[in-house]
Amino acid sequence: MKAQKIISQKPGGCIVIPPSKSVSHRMVMGAALAEGTSVLRNVQLSEDIQATCQAMESLGAIITIEEEGPHRVTLTITGAFEPNAAGKTFDCNESGSTLRFLIPLLALNAQDTRVVGKGRLAERPLEPYFEMFKIQGIPYTLEEEGKTLPLRFSGQLCPGVFKVRGDISSQFITGLLYALPLLPGESTIEVTTPLESIPYVDITLEVLKRFGITIHHEDYQRFTISGNQHFRAGDFRVEGDYSQAAFWLVAGILGKGLTALDLPQDSCQGDRAILEIITQMGGQITWKDGGVIVTPGATRGTTIDVAQCPDLVPVLAVLAALSEGETRILGGERLRYKESDRLSAVRAVLSTLGAAVRETPDGLIIKGVSRLHGGQVDSFNDHRIAMATAVASVACDGDIILTRPDCVKKSYPEFWEVWNEKGGVASGIDLGE
Repeated sequence: MKAQKIISQKPGGCIVIPPSKSVSHRMVMGAALAEGTSVLRNVQLSEDIQATCQAMESLGAIITIEEEGPHRVTLTITGAFEPNAAGKTFDCNESGSTLRFLIPLLALNAQDTRVVGKGRLAERPLEPYFEMFKIQGIPYTLEEEGKTLPLRFSGQLCPGVFKVRGDISSQFITGLLYALPLLPGESTIEVTTPLESIPYVDITLEVLKRFGITIHHEDYQRFTISGNQHFRAGDFRVEGDYSQAAFWLVAGILGKGLTALDLPQDSCQGDRAILEIITQMGGQITWKDGGVIVTPGATRGTTIDVAQCPDLVPVLAVLAALSEGETRILGGERLRYKESDRLSAVRAVLSTLGAAVRETPDGLIIKGVSRLHGGQVDSFNDHRIAMATAVASVACDGDIILTRPDCVKKSYPEFWEVWNEKGGVASGIDLGE
């Protein structure tokens, strides 16, 4: 079994934060649906983004890749304005965004269309789309009992009223917001429960606007989408990813400080909340010359509602475990349906390393300790658990052996390389069978 041996060291210096995965998914889809050729700069071809690119190519888009520099590419995408999914199988790998963004697009012209995936993707909820299929008269079948994939369906989406729960995932709304403008008439989306992860919908609306698509909404409860709209090609650059920056910022607080570059101050990314949360916990953050500077220092426990920023939980839990007092993390029910049950995984990893963590139905209660100890833990094949474990090593008195470390390729393929470049020490080992 492959593992990573992580020795307790303090990374520092200047870190160029990788491009936003959330923005990249949406940009690739917009370009693939546009009339003409678009250029997307500063893209990172993580496994998730590759899944979206491959799906768009299967729909008829033409994508060429040009190297920009280490781990960055420029995509030139010639769109397929009339996507055709008839008779095709689409492999979403382990990407929930690819899966949920793709299904409504496939339903624009779905004749015996099949969707498959890997890992825990087949366990992630798709009920809002199944309800949509029933209402729209689109026949579908699930090939494996108790799983949502493989999924096969035939039919054609029609304009109308789409009622969608807001407390499962905002990805369902994003998927519809991409497909409905291409229908021949006006549609509305009615959100039937409080919408969580609103910032992700904001990213969708902002990207759609840049591609020439107009959406109106009433306080995120009702979206009105005119039909017969056209995606407009353009030249775009993907901004840095606050989700990935969070790991480095917390490592800097626990270690010797660092500067995170390529983060826009005016971003609508929900995980920008990491800056406010760190400040709330007593951490020191300053902006200078386009970078975010974190200063090492003590932090204190607090209460954090993560309903709008659930992806921050693994690294926030690490910070909480090493903060004075108690931290309560709540509003994270959906984390049980990610690449792992993240609440359970975080508890398991941090408890093994010496933290005091208690799991609740929707979150975690963490009592801070001054230091962690080493040990052997599993990533649960979850990229965010793996990276959070690396951050925890900064405050460990012993080494960490992390099994299944390659899962970082899902979102941040060069993470271990950069970790070592910036002063961390992690090396691959083989534990045998």
